[in-house]
Amino acid sequence: MVSSSLALLGIVCGVFWAEHLKAQDAKPTELQVKAAYLSNFGRFVEWPDREGEDPVEPFRVCVLGRDPFGSVLDKALAGEAVNRAPLTLLRISIPQEAVNCRVLFISSAENSELNTILAALDKACVLTVSDMPQFVKRGGMIQFVSAGGRVRFEVNLAAAERVRLKLSSQLLKLAIAVRRAP
Repeated sequence: MVSSSLALLGIVCGVFWAEHLKAQDAKPTELQVKAAYLSNFGRFVEWPDREGEDPVEPFRVCVLGRDPFGSVLDKALAGEAVNRAPLTLLRISIPQEAVNCRVLFISSAENSELNTILAALDKACVLTVSDMPQFVKRGGMIQFVSAGGRVRFEVNLAAAERVRLKLSSQLLKLAIAVRRAP
């Protein structure tokens, strides 16, 4: 199952990039790569059951704060699903709205409020992602970083495990760093 998900990630990213290259004759932008990651991270997480959740509930990907993606993320999520649940994008303005999200991108504009945001999510099973500096060291789960001119990511495995999220070994292999201690 996980290896088929990894293959799917490769296919999805490859198709996305190939279509973009045909249209633009250029490599994908940083925002397009980040959007592709956000649309695929959910496939590599084992999610605990949520009490009272409808089995056909949409899989919510949320952006908290100023949205750097514009329509790029909308396009990346369109028609995609995780475990047959359709991906839905929500743009939210307060952390309390994030408890119903599965993947939460926290805008770097929220840097000064990060501690408050993470405290509001305390035990919620929400995969937190950002590109703000020191995000994983401050308690976030996945931080986008630039490495060798490419968008990569670091993982705070301890933060994910604290809220009962199990990240697949394939996802961890793609990370350039995995923080295992709180």
